[in-house]
Amino acid sequence: MRDIRKELIEMLIAEVKPAVGCTEPVAVALACAKAKELLGEEIEENRILVSPSIYKNGMCVGIPGTDRLGLKIAVAMGFVGGHSENGLTVLETLSQDEVEESERYMDTQPINVVPAQTKDKVFIEVDLRGKNNIAKVVIKEKHDNFVYLQKNQEVLLDTGDYNNNEEIKVADENVVERKATFMDTTNVEEIIKNVENMNFEDIKFLLDGITMNVEMADYGLENKAGIGVGFGIKKAKEEGYMADDLMTEAMMLTAAASDARMAGIKMPVMSSNGSGNHGLTAILPIVAYNNKFPQSEERLAKALAISHLITGYIKNYTGRLSAVCGCGVAASTGSAAGISWLMDGDMTHIKGAIENMIANLSGMICDGAKAGCALKLSSAASAAVQSAIIAKQGFHVPPKNGIVGDRVDESIKNLGKVSDEGMQVTDEVIIDVMNNINKVK
Repeated sequence: MRDIRKELIEMLIAEVKPAVGCTEPVAVALACAKAKELLGEEIEENRILVSPSIYKNGMCVGIPGTDRLGLKIAVAMGFVGGHSENGLTVLETLSQDEVEESERYMDTQPINVVPAQTKDKVFIEVDLRGKNNIAKVVIKEKHDNFVYLQKNQEVLLDTGDYNNNEEIKVADENVVERKATFMDTTNVEEIIKNVENMNFEDIKFLLDGITMNVEMADYGLENKAGIGVGFGIKKAKEEGYMADDLMTEAMMLTAAASDARMAGIKMPVMSSNGSGNHGLTAILPIVAYNNKFPQSEERLAKALAISHLITGYIKNYTGRLSAVCGCGVAASTGSAAGISWLMDGDMTHIKGAIENMIANLSGMICDGAKAGCALKLSSAASAAVQSAIIAKQGFHVPPKNGIVGDRVDESIKNLGKVSDEGMQVTDEVIIDVMNNINKVK
């Protein structure tokens, strides 16, 4: 077995980080803040191009600090009070006066958000024009990954990942080849065995995610945020309709945190692989297990590392954003693997838990970030616990069962093929339906 601990730890550091607000509108706000800083004067014209996945996820979601929903208020907040050095916590530092000014800006100034016809899952381009200057900012591949910065005729950053050519950028035939990554060279067993050999000090920072995400869950349980899924589960448990067991605990915590986050509560969560909701799903079912069966900090950190890395391994094939719910097919599967490991499951049990998940929730669609995500996260957390428990008893789906292949890594690649290639039209239809509902033209 290769020693890839260094590479895996670097991935955890890059992919597990705090975020305030739904990651897609936050990324748009981040790009807008950076563009305004480069412009250095009042904005006279703006154009914000976003990939269909960003457009879908940002359409109906709550934004921290305001009661308003969607991408336009995120754009305004980025222009008015965003500081790009804060990364994915760009909205955290806005004062109430700045939020109110952003709302006035949204009401009185044209904000031009356009869905770009691009195959890139994460793509944001902000073009600004002032009286004397112009500015361009491009984020691509990851929500805080700047690939191009320009002020007037001076290119300040060009990583080579952006082609400054509008014909290519918006053409219907634009096809983006998936880049090879380190995750293409590894497998589930190698990831888990390397995590088992990691030094605790190298991954101790993952425990910060427990603190952040539990605080968000506690808010949802105490204040009935959003549609109150977690709060409702808590009441149902108190009234005897639901058992006080591991599955209920996982559903309640995960849903409550999503309730609060999707309502736009101005608190950070620890994200995973570019998504705050992924972070909730990857972490909180493991917290629920620890609440029922207390673990050492080192074992908790290693279970979290497994959860985040298996999530990333799956997202490597399904895509950063897609037509399927990443919490349901990726983060919950990572969580199931982490719980299975905490149950002292051997490699057969852990792989079985993953394949049980692939056989279960692989068809859950993503219809954007919104209050209803709490229901999906509740289902995802429940399935994660269920899959780990069933695998621990020695039961898992057999090979060649639907998209489940002969080996777990083949099953994950099959899931990616269905998600990335098979559901492109589904994603387009979802966006059309959402546009019609919200009368967005």
